[in-house]
Amino acid sequence: MGDTKTQNIGTVYLIGAGPGDPELITVRALRLLREADAVVYDNLIGLELVVSLPSHVERHYVGKRAGKHALPQDQINELLVRLAREGKTVARLKGGDPFIFGRGGEEARTLHANNIPFEVVPGITAGIAAPAYAGIPCTDREAASFVTFATGHKAGDKDLSSVDWDWMAGGHKGTLVIYMGVGELEHIVSTLIGKGMSPDTPSAMIERGTFPSQRSITAPLSGLPAKAKEFAIKAPAITIIGEVAALQPDMDWFMNMPLLGKRVMVLRPADQAEDMYASLRRLGAEVLTYPTIATDEVIDTSAWDAFGKITGDNRWLVFTSENGVRYFARQYLQRHADIRSLAHFRIAAIGAGTSRALADYHLTPDFVPLKATVASLAMEMTAELDLEGASVVRVRGNLADQTIEDALVASGATVLPQNVYRTYHPQWPEGFAGKLFEHPPEIIMFTSGSTAKGLVEMLTDDEVSSLTGNALLASIGPSTSDIIRSLGMTVAIEATTHSVPGLIDELVRYVTANPEDHS
Repeated sequence: MGDTKTQNIGTVYLIGAGPGDPELITVRALRLLREADAVVYDNLIGLELVVSLPSHVERHYVGKRAGKHALPQDQINELLVRLAREGKTVARLKGGDPFIFGRGGEEARTLHANNIPFEVVPGITAGIAAPAYAGIPCTDREAASFVTFATGHKAGDKDLSSVDWDWMAGGHKGTLVIYMGVGELEHIVSTLIGKGMSPDTPSAMIERGTFPSQRSITAPLSGLPAKAKEFAIKAPAITIIGEVAALQPDMDWFMNMPLLGKRVMVLRPADQAEDMYASLRRLGAEVLTYPTIATDEVIDTSAWDAFGKITGDNRWLVFTSENGVRYFARQYLQRHADIRSLAHFRIAAIGAGTSRALADYHLTPDFVPLKATVASLAMEMTAELDLEGASVVRVRGNLADQTIEDALVASGATVLPQNVYRTYHPQWPEGFAGKLFEHPPEIIMFTSGSTAKGLVEMLTDDEVSSLTGNALLASIGPSTSDIIRSLGMTVAIEATTHSVPGLIDELVRYVTANPEDHS
């Protein structure tokens, strides 16, 4: 079956997203995901894969909601058929692999029965990935020559479980990997030992496999249930039984990263946060992707017409955000095609982040204030520059205030406000809010005052209090800190270099110096 639509019927792609780490998705799966018209996703999908989708993509959450059962499988099947019959390309995004305890086979049969074209994109299953991240190989030349995957769901109910535990107990020189067995662990272990498996068999459990917050325990088989209770192991978790579990001390490759296991909530717009996500993950953090602001383009034709008529030797472009740089450059190059035509303008930038955004277009600011605030930029420009008769283009979004405009006009400049984007509060995809409060952040990163205001707008007062009262709040700079405090929250960390890399560096310094905080 090909990638093209047949008779106005869309193709459904049954995609395995891997077990949690968003970077474990395959190249083909990621391409298809970004090309889809609609995405149908489960609870265990890495949030970054969904939140970073283009805004026009439909999002359909079919995972387990807090306090509610998952959407029944027959309704998921009906949804896939309906979306395809509407002519949409559908990405059915499933945790792990679609055909390893993912019910992908049922969905494929339904699609076939309804003459819906479909393709299967395999994914890395948790039964392989979680042990690998914990330093346990599923097979080993000396310890295990085969591996068996089994579901522990309803293991204690012979009418509902189809697993032959008697047969499993007789396996030698192999590895048994059990999915979904946390609630049935005691029954599974007692059954295996009762049917002849040695109580001394090495075993392990891995919670939240491949996430930076992954936890693992090892014990002889007979002691595994007690140790799981001691360490409060919760679903989702994988159980590994076999001699390979004893190899972990030699193969545990997790490094002593400074943010290892820390849950860090990032409020930055998803389309600007990819580098931030990657930097935090490299430091060991589990990144919670919850943008509280988003931007889109605004084209002010009359302002561009006025821009084209600016003359004189004293011309300035003033940028106070990375978004301003990005949208201005896009619109300018659509009109002029050659960045060198800006040579008659000098450039002012509010700080390091905006300066880096300019560098992407091979532009270097002529003026940067000592403090990365709008007030400092206005004060220092008017104090240090001759602006009498200057023509200043103030690149801005819809939320910018008049501080700079008023100061420059008072110094004798003519100011052209150039609106190139708007900022708004997005809707989180369905299921995100529930996951946030199931596993709340230990650290919240505020990259602008707008992200703080957005958090307050998108949650109730009680939710904000619960979320921020139990987390370290990290601010990119003094202006952002002032807004956070004005909203009744306490700033624990403030970057001395007012940029995303500066904020991350400050966070690492703080966590390293205060390991007991939120550990």
